Amino acid sequence: MKTRAGAIGALLLLLAAPVSAAPARDAHLATLSTRLFPHLRALPTSPARQRRLDACVGRAPCLVEAAIWRDDERESVARRMPSEADAIRREIDGLNEVLRVYGVGKLPRYPLVDGPDEAFGSAALAAKVADAVMLADAQRDDPAVAGDYGLSLALALLDANDKDAAAAFEPLDERFNAAAMTKARETDWGRFRYLAIVALGVGPDDLATPLSARGKVNVRLAAERFAQGLAPFIIVSGSAVHPRGTRHVEALEMQRALIDRFGVPPAAIVVEPYARHTTTNLRNATRRLHALGAPLAQDVLVVSNVGHIDAIVSPAFVIRNQAELGYQPGTIAGRPSPNEAVFRPLAASLRIDPGDPLDP
Repeated sequence: MKTRAGAIGALLLLLAAPVSAAPARDAHLATLSTRLFPHLRALPTSPARQRRLDACVGRAPCLVEAAIWRDDERESVARRMPSEADAIRREIDGLNEVLRVYGVGKLPRYPLVDGPDEAFGSAALAAKVADAVMLADAQRDDPAVAGDYGLSLALALLDANDKDAAAAFEPLDERFNAAAMTKARETDWGRFRYLAIVALGVGPDDLATPLSARGKVNVRLAAERFAQGLAPFIIVSGSAVHPRGTRHVEALEMQRALIDRFGVPPAAIVVEPYARHTTTNLRNATRRLHALGAPLAQDVLVVSNVGHIDAIVSPAFVIRNQAELGYQPGTIAGRPSPNEAVFRPLAASLRIDPGDPLDP
């Protein structure tokens, strides 16, 4: 029979024993992974890819090259998941783009505002790549990036460069648009000429200015059209883009101006803080309308400066959409004034494109 002292000692030993626990889960990394690569998160590393990676242990540039998916590897996965084949291809191509731009030095689609801040071939860029490999190794057991090593490394490269804009505002509608979402459930869309007025962001020329003069004009135009009762909502669209390195998010600055300067009710404003280019201004506005439950068969009024609207209504914009997005986010249905374009959104805009990792 155990003595009382012996029983207490056994209990203390039990309490002191290490407790088995699940690996730490990085919620921010999980959000970024879900936004960019939802179909790749549980994809295991194939034996051939693992052998390639094993041959590069300890050499960061080699690991990046080894993590890049080959065409035959991508097609092999796509064939195994035929119903998701197109999405798989887009995500793998997008993952490869991250590896090449942030890990090798390939120019991004928009080099003036995207890509690493260090110069190609510099010691600083090499140090960032080495840091990313260290991050990828540290998060190897994180369930947020379980699967192929290339996924973990691509996310680590974005993390090491502080290029996490794709997850910066999530959950978007709960954090920024909750009042508008509630209002939308009670909105009779058919009572209005337009589903929404989209105010496009226009970045300033310096890092200190929150909202450019052109941005202020767009805010006024949107407030005036809203006061005329043309639409139940104003969508403010634009991220922290111009100039490079700015911390001022165009959509948030426009939202603030609409409320503080024009008294627009917060519930009538929908924040779209991801768009970095005019193509994605319209695409992302369509996504927010879909989230509101708006009928996409109705028109939207887009307001901006004359030169901006000139570009939107031009045939070149159709070509640009096809080249950059691979589809048309909608159709231009008219130009009521020099500062306005009528836009009919299309559901193709709901497709996620990680080829632009800061705004998929």
